[in-house]
Amino acid sequence: MAIDKIQSQSINLADNFAFTGTVTGASGVNTPNFFVRLGTNQAGISNEAWTKISLAHEIYDSDNAFDSTTNYRFTVPSGKAGKYFFEFSIFGKAGDNDLNRIHCRLYKNGSTILAGAENDWTNQAFRNAQMYSSSGVIDLNVGDYIELYGKLFHTDDGQFLGSGNTLANTRLIGFRILE
Repeated sequence: MAIDKIQSQSINLADNFAFTGTVTGASGVNTPNFFVRLGTNQAGISNEAWTKISLAHEIYDSDNAFDSTTNYRFTVPSGKAGKYFFEFSIFGKAGDNDLNRIHCRLYKNGSTILAGAENDWTNQAFRNAQMYSSSGVIDLNVGDYIELYGKLFHTDDGQFLGSGNTLANTRLIGFRILE
């Protein structure tokens, strides 16, 4: 007797099964995947200027597809086109309660593809350092590249923070979710 449809209430998922034939779509590897961040603070950030973030510290990079030494970008390797999930955070700092807003963007091939929200802290008492995160799904082809840019609104000593806790600093995480 051949079974062509299994309903969840008719199978014990704790059992072991021996399949004869090909099982497809049962799992995914989600490669390439990477997690990069600033290793040290990136100082000298001009007020209201889009600045490429120098993500030079790799936590992991499954396919060596992130350039953490010169261009600070992820490039889709051969055979790895598809839909990708990205999460990015910018942790900004300015002198003496001077940070008013942070903007963040992911660029695909040199143009904005995802943008973070504008936060305005002008009327708040503590504005020395703030963080903004965003995420999204992007269709990518082989050779497409992704870069992280940020903009700080301040008048004194703008920096992107990279020291400290791995998750509490400027970072970019990405992985393929569908072919």
